[in-house]
Amino acid sequence: MKPFCNFQKPKYLCLALVTLFSLNAAAQEEINWIEFPDPAFEVNGLPWYEENKPDLFRLPKRVEPLVREAVWKLGKSPSGARIRFKSDCTTLGICIKYPRLSGMSNMHVFGQSGVDLYVDGRYTATAIHHKEVEVEQILFKTTIPKLREFVFYLPLYNGVEIQNIGVNPDAVIQSPRPFSIPKPVVFYGTSITQGGCASRSGMSYQAILGRILNIDFVNLGFSGNGKGEKEVAETIAEIDASCFVMDFMANNRSAEGLAKVYEPFLRIIRAQHPETPIIAITRIYAIRGNSLSFNENSEAKRDVVRAAVAKLQEEGDKNLILVEGYDLLGPDLADGLVDGSHPNDLGFQAMADRLAPTLAQVLNLHQPRTLTQ
Repeated sequence: MKPFCNFQKPKYLCLALVTLFSLNAAAQEEINWIEFPDPAFEVNGLPWYEENKPDLFRLPKRVEPLVREAVWKLGKSPSGARIRFKSDCTTLGICIKYPRLSGMSNMHVFGQSGVDLYVDGRYTATAIHHKEVEVEQILFKTTIPKLREFVFYLPLYNGVEIQNIGVNPDAVIQSPRPFSIPKPVVFYGTSITQGGCASRSGMSYQAILGRILNIDFVNLGFSGNGKGEKEVAETIAEIDASCFVMDFMANNRSAEGLAKVYEPFLRIIRAQHPETPIIAITRIYAIRGNSLSFNENSEAKRDVVRAAVAKLQEEGDKNLILVEGYDLLGPDLADGLVDGSHPNDLGFQAMADRLAPTLAQVLNLHQPRTLTQ
């Protein structure tokens, strides 16, 4: 049978044979398949979406010749991107296409490639490939039509092409609720920032923070490649952000190498955003910290971050804040790690809960109620 997900189907109406969750009985039902992109659906977390669409890239296409190839390739994974809308639909489905199947050894396939659906802030289902790169899946079914808030969280470590979003034909689609503040929080960093190794795309610590504080966010984590290059800093500085969160210490091998880029990176951001809060984070706990050489090197790099922050603060920067990574995930929560370095869902929940009060303070938001505090 040919897959339903293709660009040959009518834009607004088709009959689909759907399997709902674990039910074995398939029922033929009428679904209004809306070709994506469509103004009915708001896309968040991709600052350059208007110049890139329909591609869901995290960096603008014009910088491809300027950044390292590894950074550009990682930027094709839409970590942190969300599709949001309100609807009274009783059926909701999605058609997606991946460039490749998942294959990471330390990360669940749902986290690498899944498209999570949250309904009214609660996890509901995940669309994910199995043996085929094209997927058509019904993720939500109810008999009660009422306005609900729907959010699709896009994959953390795989590209994806959203082809269609389907609802029952009489469904109404409206704009989603506004965020607490209009500008996004921008995160730059490493594989941990990108979302490794959350079990699902909705479980990165930024996604959790977004739900805790009702804020928009941009994820510019680049696995193994958040090295603080000038070209990346200049690109990030284009974003009109409410706050910048910098966590790229770990991808520089030595303290000397980190020292060459860390302070200049901060200064590039600060030059374009003189009053915007910047939160600088040192590395979280890693079990490899039991190694003396690793521990010494990590502490030396932490000192580089601390020194750069202190220097700018002494120069009068009152909106630059240091957060110690051990305060977010320390030895007290070793079970929050997957492979000795990357957080699992427990670790990401703790990071979000422990960073949320600081973020709320700098953004002048109400102090949140968190899950693990």
